[in-house]
Amino acid sequence: MAASTEEPLRILHAVRAPVGGIIRHILDVANEQADRGHHVGIVADSLTGGARADAALAEIAPKLRLGVHRLPVHREPHPADAVFWLRFSRLVSRLKPRVLHGHGAKAGVFVRLSNRSDTIRVYTPHGGSLHYSPDTLAGAFYSRLERALMNRTDLFLFESAFARDTFQRVIGKPSGIVRCVFNGVTANEFDPVTLADDATDIVFVGEFRHIKGADLLIEAVARLRASGRPVTLTLAGDGEETATLKALVENLKLGDAARFIGHVKARYGFSKGRLLVVPSRGDSMPYVVIEAGAAGIPMIGANVGGIPEIFGEFTDALFARNDPDAIASAIANAIDHHDATLARARSLRERIFQHFSQSSMVDGILAGYRDAFAKR
Repeated sequence: MAASTEEPLRILHAVRAPVGGIIRHILDVANEQADRGHHVGIVADSLTGGARADAALAEIAPKLRLGVHRLPVHREPHPADAVFWLRFSRLVSRLKPRVLHGHGAKAGVFVRLSNRSDTIRVYTPHGGSLHYSPDTLAGAFYSRLERALMNRTDLFLFESAFARDTFQRVIGKPSGIVRCVFNGVTANEFDPVTLADDATDIVFVGEFRHIKGADLLIEAVARLRASGRPVTLTLAGDGEETATLKALVENLKLGDAARFIGHVKARYGFSKGRLLVVPSRGDSMPYVVIEAGAAGIPMIGANVGGIPEIFGEFTDALFARNDPDAIASAIANAIDHHDATLARARSLRERIFQHFSQSSMVDGILAGYRDAFAKR
């Protein structure tokens, strides 16, 4: 059932929550696949994402010949999953995709349950179930589920070597094709960002979720100020922990030293601080690091997940995970050695240019599809 490299593919991307880096990835990939003549569609949850997801999906919809489809699906296992599976199966039968590409754990389950003989089943975990420790009840459940579906997967596309290696260590080695394809950014994201007049010393840009570690950064700022360094912080983002983080700022008596500016475009967020800090507890291949690196933003990040793969040789920009003291020390070092921090940002920009382009990302994904068809 080899697919011709000349004919357009019918590709259906499926994701649960259309938020954060995962939907950015899907939109970028779908957009360029459509530009290359493929017939592309997206299935996404209708319960999450809000107005931002509605607007982003409405913008790309005219380019997608297989359309945009919103169906309600819950994050955790839920009785309504049976209804979603029925509706999803009917949609797949009607659209007749040659490629079913599931993004994230929940969508990955439904994609790989498909039994269409003329379709390859592709899975990109984006962290997903790998964020759960196999020692926990939830982690054990998801590990067993991943193992049961592993050999129903024609192609695994991991966005980092970390995610690939973690999957093979925790779940097992798949019989299907395994590829590692880095996330990528567009040419205009290499344009410089002008620092805002009201920029603070430090900025965080991202979702307010426990795994993103904004609370660790707030604690680090409090410790720096207690030691006599009057650093200031901007938090750009929103999410399930917004109220918790605001309460933490109040409890630590940071006052005007920490401000929240809500969800903004990443490049606007970068302009609001002199040093970007990425304090993640876990990440596979975060777009915010690649975007900031492309723009030449001075940056430090946690030594976790796929972040070191982005920084490459620039390991002096990394700090220990889940440790406010390590974050505070890294911030102080970056500020005290300002010229070296700027020089590293310029060098990292060159590395991003060479290894993290959107065009190369889509090339790698399409090559993976072709290899999976050939193996079938």
